[in-house]
Amino acid sequence: MTSIREAIRRMFAPVMPLPPGMYHYQAPPDDPKNYRLHLRLEPDGSGLLVVNASTILHLNQTAAECAYHLVQQTSDETAARKIASRYRVSPQKALYDYRDLKERIEILVATTDLDPETFLDFERAAPQALSAPLRLDCALTYTLPEGVEPFFAPGKRVSGELTTPEWQSILDKAWGVGIPHVIFTGGEATLRPDLISLVNHAERNGQVTGLLSDGLKLNDGEYFNQLLQSGLDHLLFLLQPGVEASWTALKAALEADLFVVVHVTLSTGNMSEIPMLLERLADQDVKHISLSASDEAVQDGLATARNKAAELDMQLIWDIPVPYSAANPVSLEVQADGSSYNAGANWLYIEPDGDVLPTQGDTRLLGNILTDSWEKIWSNRHETAEVKPA
Repeated sequence: MTSIREAIRRMFAPVMPLPPGMYHYQAPPDDPKNYRLHLRLEPDGSGLLVVNASTILHLNQTAAECAYHLVQQTSDETAARKIASRYRVSPQKALYDYRDLKERIEILVATTDLDPETFLDFERAAPQALSAPLRLDCALTYTLPEGVEPFFAPGKRVSGELTTPEWQSILDKAWGVGIPHVIFTGGEATLRPDLISLVNHAERNGQVTGLLSDGLKLNDGEYFNQLLQSGLDHLLFLLQPGVEASWTALKAALEADLFVVVHVTLSTGNMSEIPMLLERLADQDVKHISLSASDEAVQDGLATARNKAAELDMQLIWDIPVPYSAANPVSLEVQADGSSYNAGANWLYIEPDGDVLPTQGDTRLLGNILTDSWEKIWSNRHETAEVKPA
């Protein structure tokens, strides 16, 4: 017979999370919405729900459990009954929450030009035990457009470039361990002739895909259309304000079904022009912007630029890769002990030869994605890794 003490203990015991792993749902061909869902459940019960391989939802434990039943196609009533029993809430409350999540996801399915990462309105608990990073930044090449100074890409640090099949195997390996978001970068990633096929490969896996580029290749209408058709979800556009072709390419990007972030690098040569530049971007209906400083001398100008962007109702994006810079804004995101919260935790960076670094510009070598096991690479982020020679 169960004692009163045992009954009380069970009443207040924390709810055990569902088994971690990847779960998938593909709508049948006759469904007009034609959507698909990928859910990654973490050991702590939180989750990442990828909608149509284009938007990632960060969910706390209860929301992740609702998403689990949605992916499993559990009936509303059965899902509500199970959730109510596990979390000791009324069936009516559980049913309301479950249907509310479904309705929000249906809105996302039908909405274009979404931010690649969305939080809905659910209370979000920061994951305590990530089984894999949330994003992988893939430097396909350190080749740069003609005329660009070579110091913008550390080409001397790599022994060569991986082949298309090797990059495809990396995308598969990343998806196999549950990495939902991939960004292709460089160098200039559009100089790789296989970029479109790699974006398409990641899209077929179910991964959200982004591109960091100077955008000039987008002036080739046929190429840009193929890139969009491959499944590209978002673009970090490295604006060259003094190049008219850059503005033409930006206009094409903004008119496409694509989430666009414009990146501007502050320097001693353009500081006085930044307010006017931001106003021109606002006039072109740019909604999202990323800022960095070329050196410490203009670091103070970042605050002024950020305030101006806010006045123009632009949203600042901090966590997408930016060009090599001694004053990268991502470095502003630190924990109380001064270490980076995101680098090596929320994302990792792969060089053109397959070597894995915590983030762009951080030369601590965690291993090689082709020759080392994922477990070794992921655990090395906590160790004092050797520095990759320049």
